Amino acid sequence: MRPHHIHAVLRIVRREVRRWKEPVVGVIARTSHHDPFLILIACLLSLRTKDQTTHEASNRLFSLARTPSTMLKLPLRTIERAIYPVGFYRTKATSIHRICQILLTKYDGRVPDTIDELLTLPGVGRKTANLVVTVGYGKPGICVDTHVHRISNRWGYIKTKTPEESEQALRRILPRRYWITYNDLLVPYGQNLCLPVSPRCSQCKLLPYCDRRGVTTSR
Repeated sequence: MRPHHIHAVLRIVRREVRRWKEPVVGVIARTSHHDPFLILIACLLSLRTKDQTTHEASNRLFSLARTPSTMLKLPLRTIERAIYPVGFYRTKATSIHRICQILLTKYDGRVPDTIDELLTLPGVGRKTANLVVTVGYGKPGICVDTHVHRISNRWGYIKTKTPEESEQALRRILPRRYWITYNDLLVPYGQNLCLPVSPRCSQCKLLPYCDRRGVTTSR
């Protein structure tokens, strides 16, 4: 895909994703009025966990506590029970407790709004940090998960080996006006059409633009 095709490609993707469910973190962001703390916790819960499970676990947890101070008052076992069966729920419960302690002692209960500071929090990687910065604070950033990494390379828009490399490549090539929404568009596209194995290329309206790199079988 030629770099200038990204405008046409994202216009098509934006139309297509309207027929699928909104990613869970986007739902939580919208319904919480973009509360950075709830977005941060939902992002942590979503790692290696299906959206439906994340949504249900987030709702159970947020019905008990919605701020660092109230969350910290919950016993660790209560958090574990609330978020089960998300992946690594015990580790995530411990990280949530530690994050709340740090937010209260170091940031007066406020979630930091820079990627570098967010990366110092337990369990927070670049994907989560970028989501909090972009969705929670509306600041420029590019959240790269497996879908964004895979699809951007499959299109031939970038050529990278890891999500970290993809983030840096996209920062160089992707027009800034698409940074915040890029993840929101590509995640449902990757979940429903541009699948990791045997993507549904026959149903995809991006065939004129897509290099189909790495695709050996498709439907």
